[in-house]
Amino acid sequence: MLKESFNRLENRSDKAVGYFYGRLFAAHPRLRALFPVALGDQRARFFLALTRIVWSQDNPEELAAYLTGLGRGHRKYGVTAEHYRAVEDALIATLRVYAADVWSPRAEEAWVEAFRSASATMIEAAERDAGGAPPWWTAEVVEHDRRSDDLAVLTLNPERPLPFAPGQYLTVQTFRWPRVWRPYSIANAPRSDGRLRLHVRARPGGWVSGALVRGTAPGDTVLLGPATGTMTLDPDSGRDLLLVAGGTGLAPVKALAEQAVMSGRERRVRLVVGARTESDLYDLPDLRLLEAAYPWVRVHPVLSDEPGSGGPHGTPADVLGDLDDWDGAWDDRDAYVAGPAPMVRRTVACLQRLGAPLERIHHDLLKAEE
Repeated sequence: MLKESFNRLENRSDKAVGYFYGRLFAAHPRLRALFPVALGDQRARFFLALTRIVWSQDNPEELAAYLTGLGRGHRKYGVTAEHYRAVEDALIATLRVYAADVWSPRAEEAWVEAFRSASATMIEAAERDAGGAPPWWTAEVVEHDRRSDDLAVLTLNPERPLPFAPGQYLTVQTFRWPRVWRPYSIANAPRSDGRLRLHVRARPGGWVSGALVRGTAPGDTVLLGPATGTMTLDPDSGRDLLLVAGGTGLAPVKALAEQAVMSGRERRVRLVVGARTESDLYDLPDLRLLEAAYPWVRVHPVLSDEPGSGGPHGTPADVLGDLDDWDGAWDDRDAYVAGPAPMVRRTVACLQRLGAPLERIHHDLLKAEE
C-alpha cells in the first residue's frame, strides 16, 4: 500500500511536494524560518528521503542506519521532536489529495505507522547525539588548493574533534548562504591533527559549491554537520579491495584506501579512477605517491574522452574485467563505488555480471551532491 500510494506522488512529484510545503507552512508559519529562502533543493531532498523510507521497508537495518544519520543531521536545522507531528499531518493531507484513487483507511494507517516509526528512529538518534555532540562544528579553512577553474581541494580544521569513519560524508554551510547545507565526502582517513579534506566541484547554479570553490580562502570559516553514511570498510574483512571512483567520487574511496594501508594489513587495493580527460585526474599525483609507498596498491586511471592517451579508454565499468595482476574469484573481494549516479549504476551492474555478490558492493548512491 505504501508503494502504490507513493507511486501517485512520484507521477506528480513537483506539485505534490509544493502542496506539502504549502500545507505545512500554512498550519505552522514559524517553521518557515527553519528552511532556506529558496526551497528547490530542499524539496528534492525531502522527496528523496520519502523515497528511501518507502522502498527500504523490506530492509529495516539499512533503513535504520539511514534514518539515524538523518536524525542526527536534522539537529543543525533546529528540528525538535514536536516538529515531526506537523510534518506527518501535512504529509497525510498531501497523500489524501494526490493518491486519492488508492487511498483508504488502511493506507492511511500504514503511512502513519511507517512515518511514526521513522520519526521515532530519527528522534532517538538526535537525543543520543545531543548528549555529547554539537549540532554542528565551526571549521577554519586552512588550505584552499584550486585544481582547476571549477574544482578545489579544501583542508578544514574543526574547532573541536569531529568523529568520522573513512567513506562517510558531512554537510557544509557557508556564511554566504545561511540554512543551505550540501553534502560532501571526506577525502582522508582520520588524522592526528583532526583536519579534514573535501573535494568540491562547482556546479552550474550551485550556491554552496560555487562559494566553496570561487568565494572561499584560507582563514574563512564554514559550518560542518555530523558525519554520516554507510559506505565504510567492514572491520572484520581481510578481503582484497576494489575501489572505483568517478569525478569527485574519488574523495570517499581515497579515504578508504588510506584506511586500508594504515591498518597494517597488506590487503591488495585496486583503485580505478574514471575521468573524461587527463586534466580531470586532479588528484593523480597524490594517488601515485600512495601507490609508490605501498606496493600492494595499484591505481588505474581510465579516460572516456581521450582514446589516444595510452591508457585504458572508456568508463570504469568497461575495464573492470581486464584489470591486470588481479587474480582470484570476484566473490572474494569488497567493492566500493562512488561518483555520478549513472556511473555508479553501470559499475554495480558490471560487478554483478562478473560475479561479485551484491552484499559486497557498497555505494552511497542516494547521497545527492550539489
